[in-house]
Amino acid sequence: MRTSTTGRVGQYAALFAYLVFLAFPFLWLVSTAFKSPRELGSLHPTWIPRHPTLDNFRQAFDEQPLLRAAGNSLLAASAAAVIAVLIATPLAYVMARHRTRLAKAATGWVVVSQAFPLVLVIIPLFLVLKNLHLINSLVGLVLVYVVWALPFALWMLVGYVRAVPTELEEAAAVDGAGRLRTLVSVTAPLLAPGIVATALFAFITAWNEFFFALVLLKTSDKQTLPVVLTHFIGAEGVADLGPLAAAAFLATLPSLIIFAIIQRRITGGMLAGAVKS
Repeated sequence: MRTSTTGRVGQYAALFAYLVFLAFPFLWLVSTAFKSPRELGSLHPTWIPRHPTLDNFRQAFDEQPLLRAAGNSLLAASAAAVIAVLIATPLAYVMARHRTRLAKAATGWVVVSQAFPLVLVIIPLFLVLKNLHLINSLVGLVLVYVVWALPFALWMLVGYVRAVPTELEEAAAVDGAGRLRTLVSVTAPLLAPGIVATALFAFITAWNEFFFALVLLKTSDKQTLPVVLTHFIGAEGVADLGPLAAAAFLATLPSLIIFAIIQRRITGGMLAGAVKS
């Protein structure tokens, strides 16, 4: 009993330490965003601003086109998420239901491709997009995001498809439904939690992506929010800390809000049907 209690206390302590580790950067970012320049230069920083101010937010919007950049990021991330899910769903169904050597090889390639560093693929991607006249284009950036998100989206959805009982599809086939009708009417509704989770992953990945956007987008009117955030750092590497923290705080809000809205649906969908009535 003593060993069990000690182990449980250790687990809770480790979980608490992990939560503190995750929350510290965000809490410090929020604190910095509301501090005055005098407090930011203090030798004795505090967690809670002594004199909270919104001047950093006003200055951030005055110095950089944050709304336009946020619109570009929203457009690119939303399009990439939708396209990636539309492509990955039928492919995942085929890979999960037809476990041939080719499907196993494709699954292995999906996992291995995630280990490729961005620097390794940026030059070929740049040359391909240049030949297609898609440099400095949100369309080209969306294509890159879709290609980059597809492997992990496939890997996620294959697991969800395998969790759907094949007996349901066999019953639909007995009733005369074809493969496409079965996928759309039977399998897809059961995959809704997985599809939502995959779309969320693809959206957040594209929303936070920096390297591809930095290389492929040249003019300020096409740049995404992560790229515009770097403009708060001067030529000598000195950051305008207050406005940068305010802009970075605003950039994190969409991901947090979207996850907060749909996380209950994801959890509820994953648990639905787990217990027989």
